[in-house]
Amino acid sequence: MAFFPVPGSEVFASKGIAPRVDIVSALPDELALHELRHNAVDDLDALTYEVIRHRLWATTERMGQALNRMSGSLVVTDCNDIGVAITDEVGDIVQIGPYALTLATSVDLAIKWILTHRNEIRAGDMFLCNDPWVGGAAHQNDVAIIAPLFHDGQLFAWTAAMAHQIDLGGASPGSWSPQAQDVFMESLPTPPVRIVRNFEIQDDVADLYLRRSRVPKIVALDLRAKIGANKVGHERLEELLAKYGAESVKAAMYRQMDDAESKLRAKLERVADGRWTGRCDQEQSHTGDRGIHTITVTLTKTGSDLHFDFTGTSPQAGMINCPYSGLHGGLIAGVILNLCPDIPWATGGLWRCISVTSQPGTLNNADFPSAVGKASVASGFSTINAVEQCLSQMADSSDALQDHTYANGCGTWDLCVLSGLDQHGNPFTTMLTDAMGAGCGAAMNRDGVDTGGILGMPMGRMPDVEMTEFSAPLLYLWRREEPDSGGPGKFRGGVTASLALVPHGTEVPMAQVISGAGKAVSQNIGAVGGYPGNSQLDVAVRGAEVRRLLAAGTIPSSIEEMGGVQEILSCEEEAVLGPNDAHIMFWQGGGGYGDPLLRSPDKVATDVVEMRVSQTSARDIYGVVLRDLAVDEAATEAQRADIRSSRHELARNQEVN
Repeated sequence: MAFFPVPGSEVFASKGIAPRVDIVSALPDELALHELRHNAVDDLDALTYEVIRHRLWATTERMGQALNRMSGSLVVTDCNDIGVAITDEVGDIVQIGPYALTLATSVDLAIKWILTHRNEIRAGDMFLCNDPWVGGAAHQNDVAIIAPLFHDGQLFAWTAAMAHQIDLGGASPGSWSPQAQDVFMESLPTPPVRIVRNFEIQDDVADLYLRRSRVPKIVALDLRAKIGANKVGHERLEELLAKYGAESVKAAMYRQMDDAESKLRAKLERVADGRWTGRCDQEQSHTGDRGIHTITVTLTKTGSDLHFDFTGTSPQAGMINCPYSGLHGGLIAGVILNLCPDIPWATGGLWRCISVTSQPGTLNNADFPSAVGKASVASGFSTINAVEQCLSQMADSSDALQDHTYANGCGTWDLCVLSGLDQHGNPFTTMLTDAMGAGCGAAMNRDGVDTGGILGMPMGRMPDVEMTEFSAPLLYLWRREEPDSGGPGKFRGGVTASLALVPHGTEVPMAQVISGAGKAVSQNIGAVGGYPGNSQLDVAVRGAEVRRLLAAGTIPSSIEEMGGVQEILSCEEEAVLGPNDAHIMFWQGGGGYGDPLLRSPDKVATDVVEMRVSQTSARDIYGVVLRDLAVDEAATEAQRADIRSSRHELARNQEVN
């Protein structure tokens, strides 16, 4: 698989210094490493292997918990927008934690870069990296701390802890610049730099890193939280080494990757060879753009091998691009989500089944210095969407794997960054992360989970409203699930939510960054005849009468009740939220599976009672007629017949035209 070094890496190569791991030992060559793995795995008994591999999994969970508890950022503490991983000595991932998969799954690229371009890697080192052209991040706000673990003087493994940082500089608050046309309008990308040496933070490097941020205290705390998470990981691994010995632990790591490969291959052998295509469209690559930008992929399955060909993907544009690391992380995250619920999350083994074709200069293989500030939730998410479509089609073609067929979930991110002065006159910057509670896609035998989460983040969470209000001068008017937001189908897509808030306790206007696709094209499409979920929507109400209504004892529950002037916000723009304005967000639900006319009328009636589906949609889309919330069977049969007849008439007209 191709590895794309950071631009300018030829500077390091020109020094004429051979890459080194440690003064006392170098990595074995590929042949010797293969022989070492083969012998070690053969000698490991099954019980010891099971104990060690579960300890490795528990170690990643413990690392994530440590990072979560030491951070002071809502993105980390409440939302779990973090990643952790354990790799072998050459950077192949042995275990990732159940957090943001796209964060953790490209750290292998960064470690291989470090091994190639950083001389004298020693015990007590840790490297900071937020360069998406290196890996470990799809965009600059995702910052990794990567730590080598030595045992008996030799490089044994690596741990990594990553988290989204609320602001790392750049032209716009939150380091999210809708007008960006190149990386120089965004936060500075930093190739791996030694921020910890001999177990001590290098203050000069840390100062250089923190200087760029509008909220340096929060970023400084997150930096130490990630260092601490790596320390926790090293302590747990050292306990394993002391109890079971280096040979057994390393053999278990190798076997875990072997198991991931063999189990994935066994699944793929149950599917006939074939070819499937997927695509995901994004609108508006930057402020003022009116174009549609497409990621397309063709999956070819041959034997137990998967080849993903992204030929035909649109050229890089605006700030929605991601470098190859975003493709790398998004692709393997899609494979994990669709095919690996019962397979070890050891991507070092999974990648042995996968090959990729991708052209540099495209949306998900963007060349330096393209703008990539939105990469993770733009072309990174879109890559997952397209890959999931292919894998679901593949699974649907096989009786053995049909339960791995899913419609796309939310598929995008509704971002709002607010920055200004709080009620005490202190500067603040915050990102609304409520869209973590998005609707999940339906499966071939079950509805999608309502407000169940964002794709690629198994343990992602919505923040508590009270915590958001505590950390910023904001007041929520509502946060609620929205009926009809889940894609209709035989199995319904998970419904999603909306929020409305106003500035509170401050008379200073707030700078606002709006960023989120899915307002003109669906990124939560259905499967096998299922419909897409709702479109995304951001609305500003200028001059809202919320203060007067609250003073009179009324909490507005709709946009119309707020008065004022409604302004529909585009996908990518910067605005100002005034003291008397309100901001409303509707993010996406999940796509449906199967024809809505095949859904059980009783399930539709239950959806209406539980306010997941309106009576109008029940009648017009599902063809279910309710009388006093009970199914009218005769009227329902007639309604469904009328809908089918209308479909046939529409199809005939299309053929004629």
